[in-house]
This record gives sequence, C-alpha cells and structure tokens, in this order.
Amino acid sequence: MGARLSTLWIFALCNYLYCDIVGLMDSGLLKQYLTGHVGGLDISSGFLLGSAVLMEIPIAMVVVSRLARQRTGRLLNLAAGTLMTVVQSATLVVGTPTTYYAFFSVIEIACTSYITWCAWRWRVAEEQAAPSGAR
Repeated sequence: MGARLSTLWIFALCNYLYCDIVGLMDSGLLKQYLTGHVGGLDISSGFLLGSAVLMEIPIAMVVVSRLARQRTGRLLNLAAGTLMTVVQSATLVVGTPTTYYAFFSVIEIACTSYITWCAWRWRVAEEQAAPSGAR
C-alpha cells in the first residue's frame, strides 16, 4: 500500500506541476504574474512561501508513504490527502478558473480523494488479514 500511495502522490504532483507550466503558457495569466498580481491576489514573498509549504506536503508524502510505519503512513496520508483535496476544491470557487485549470483540478481532486480512501481502507484491510489477537 505504501508504494501505491507514493505512486499516487507522484501522479498528483505531475498534474500540479504541469497545470502550473500550462498556466505560464497562458499569455493573459503570464502578464498578471509579471505584475505580481494574479486574479486579485498579491504574489508576495509570504504568498510564495505559503505556496511552497503547501506543495511540500505532497512532495514529502512520496517519501513518507514508502518509509513510514503503517500507522504513521496511514494517518499522514489521511491528513495530507484530505487537506490537498479541500485546498484544491477551494481553488475552484475562488475567481473563475480557466478550462485547463478546472480539468487538472478534477484529476487532482480525484487522485487525492482516492489517496484518502486508500489510506482509510489500509487499516481495515490489514486488520481483516491479521489473525485474532495478533497486532
């Protein structure tokens, strides 16, 4: 399960990154980036730090999913998957998303929701497989 979750985090990250790259190819959006104000948001150093911290979560989860003990990995995947699903969902209601942004967001939300579901089921599957009294 750890390898599966790690792979799903890599998939989510590739979608996050390529959506950002496509955004840089959007001339209207690129002009806003160059002014430091995008969709009414001030792209300050604090905003960029917050974005970096937020994106470090799925980056770290690639490693955590593979190396953490089952209980720790499960809890962190539940928390990170839920957080990233909520954050990505919230970005769809702030302003008017472009078609490509909405497309990537649906994929990202589906992926992080599936991560959360897998992490939730991880314990259930292991408890069902364990013999009575062995834990």
